[in-house]
This record gives sequence, C-alpha cells and structure tokens, in this order.
Amino acid sequence: MQPPTFLDVLDARKRIAPHLARTPLHRYPALDAALGCEAWVKHENHQPVGVFKVRGAVNLVAALGPDERARGVVTASTGNHGQSIAYAASRFGVRAVICVPEGANPGKVAAIRGFGAEIAARGAKFDDAAEHARAIAARDGLRFVHSANEPHLVAGVGTYALEMLEDQPALETILVPVGLGSGAAGTCIVARTLNPALRVIGVQAAASPAVHDSWRAGRVESRPNETFAEGLATGRAAELTLEILRAQLDDFQLASEDEIRRGMVGWIERCHTLAESAAGAVLAVADRLRDALRGRRVGLVLSGGNTSLAHLAEALAASPGGDTAAR
Repeated sequence: MQPPTFLDVLDARKRIAPHLARTPLHRYPALDAALGCEAWVKHENHQPVGVFKVRGAVNLVAALGPDERARGVVTASTGNHGQSIAYAASRFGVRAVICVPEGANPGKVAAIRGFGAEIAARGAKFDDAAEHARAIAARDGLRFVHSANEPHLVAGVGTYALEMLEDQPALETILVPVGLGSGAAGTCIVARTLNPALRVIGVQAAASPAVHDSWRAGRVESRPNETFAEGLATGRAAELTLEILRAQLDDFQLASEDEIRRGMVGWIERCHTLAESAAGAVLAVADRLRDALRGRRVGLVLSGGNTSLAHLAEALAASPGGDTAAR
C-alpha cells in the first residue's frame, strides 16, 4: 500500500468540490489572548456531518469502480467515520453497512441511519466492531473500508490542511487530533510540500495511547482503549498512517481525560462554538504548550462538533465556574 502524495490531495479536492463546501478559518481575540499566539481555527464542525472525516469518505466513494459501487461498502466506526461513509454512500447511491460498538453514541448512530446506511452493532469496543465488519465483507462480498489504511481517506482529509495553508500561508505550527491518524497524516503530507518548516503536532488521549506509543516505538503497538473521547478511541495503530506519521510528524502529545473535557468547554467559552472531545484535546494541548507557541501563528484543527449531551454535561461539570483550558 503506497502512501498518498500531495498530488493525490489535489486530485481529492477535485472529487470533493461538487459535494462539500470549503470550511472557514477563523481567529478569535479571546483565544489569541488566552494562548498568547495568533490562533487560526479550522472549523471542520461546519461540515454537513459535523466532522472532517467526510472529506476522506467522499473522496474514497467517488473513486470506487463500478463493481465496488454495485457491491456496496462496509466499515467499522465509533460514529464519525461511519457518518462520513454513510453520507458519501448516499451521495453516490451505494449501499453502506456501518458496524458500531454496542452502546455507541446514539446521536451518531441516528445520523448514520438518517443517511440511509444499515447499522450492525457488535461488541464493547471499536476493535470488536471492526472484526464484525470484516466478517460481513467476507460473507456478503462488500468492499471493506478500513478507517485509516485507505490512501483515498488520507488524501481526502488532507484537503482541509490545503485550505488552511491557502487561507493563511504563514502558519508556523498546526495541532491536529489523532485517533488512527488520517487527519494528521494528511496534514503532514500537505505541510511538507507547501511549507517544510511548518511543525505538525499530533494530539491523542492518554487513556488510549496506541498511535502515540507506536510512533515512539517505531512499530504498530496495541494499548488499552479507555478514553471517553470517541474520535480519539483506538486500541491499535494502523500501518499506513503510522508510516506517514513516523516519517513526517514533528511532535506527539497526550491529553488527559480532564484536560480534554476542559478543552471542550474552552471552545465554548473562548470561541462560542461546539466542539467534540477530539477537538477539546487540541485546545487543551495548545494551552499546555502556550509558552512554546507564544507569538507564533498556530493552526488549531477543530475536527468536529459531534459531541453527545452526556459528554457535554460531563465537560461542563468538570470545569467549575467555566474556567477552562485556554484560560
């Protein structure tokens, strides 16, 4: 499997353009003041499914051959990837089966169904759902879509980084959340072509550190997957994205569960915007690194806004008085 190139990202933009609008890159005075830097926020929560992953899904489904489209696709997801594949499949009239863990975010499951996809719930964790998806693919002949080991997914999500650097070419650092790493990998590919001096920092949950630990070890590792942050929840790294991150990612940080919750509230307090837990981790780490980032032009990837009311309530409860990361 060959990693995608910058030219693949440019091709992805052409495929995506008829289906997805460009998302805004905004600054907020309160956030600038809190972080002590020029903070540029990429609003992927403005996507039609509320998350950046839809870029990769549309690119992948658009690139399927006639036989694959006729057979349909099956994938596993904790919610956002599944919504994205369901949305893309609906745009092209392709059958989609989304395998989710039992007890998955009910709002995300409802959204997947709303796009016409079929739900297959199995197991307590993402890895259980992924095993079920592979079994369905083998049984029914559907095209299995891995949530990271897919060059079209990585190239597709890389288009948000392309937009960021077109809108603000002077960015010096970009912080991006990492579940399995498609967004961070796409960001690295674009950054290394357009501005090799730009630093890309990945952010993962300390309670689910498989990709972080694999990046440090130089090989695919499995770790306990205990985070509440659905977009960061994985128990094992993926080969394709890990290869790209090992070669191109500048730094990798971990965020605690409490930091992530405070970061979610920080987005509301400083930017009046709803952010899911993965984006909360980004803001939390930016706050922790504010001395190193001071005075710099920093891109913060607000990867999505698909949080549940329960997680939002927990985040608010964890931030008494509304004092948050990015204080």
